[in-house]
Amino acid sequence: MTSVVGLLLAAGAGKRFGGPKALARDDDGTSWLLRSVQALRPCAEVVVVLGAEAERAAALLPMSVARIRADDWAEGMGASLRTGLLALEPTDHDAALVSLVDLPDVDAAVVARLAGAVSGRGDLVRASYDGVPGHPVVLGRDHWSGVVEGATGDRGARDYLATHDVALVECGDLATGADVDTR
Repeated sequence: MTSVVGLLLAAGAGKRFGGPKALARDDDGTSWLLRSVQALRPCAEVVVVLGAEAERAAALLPMSVARIRADDWAEGMGASLRTGLLALEPTDHDAALVSLVDLPDVDAAVVARLAGAVSGRGDLVRASYDGVPGHPVVLGRDHWSGVVEGATGDRGARDYLATHDVALVECGDLATGADVDTR
């Protein structure tokens, strides 16, 4: 059985949004951070990478959720991804399902479908929405060091994925996968 860890990137300052998205709430009071953690529950474990306002965001998380602080979070998503993958190195997980805190309609059904498509450490799997690649992304352990080397600025794993075979898993029947950048 393949072990997939959920890795939630929630470290950014949300400059365009007007504040850290890890602290954002919907009009009905729903915490984006907690909703994103719940979406990752089909995974063997959930790990959250925090940065801007890390202490305030950490206080929102259940004790069962591991927290990692990306000290260089201001560099961009690449720094958060590097921090998360490096922290997972000592674990036995075969793959990391990487999600973002600003995907309001990506839920546990999307995560379960992606995690179910993983067969081993060499896999690269990506959600697609009506054929358009999006998030979450599954990175098999064999790819972690390559992703860490190339993750810079806000590009994360984009360049790495562009040069490797990635299995697309259609999730457009479950969500739009749209991220929220402004209020």
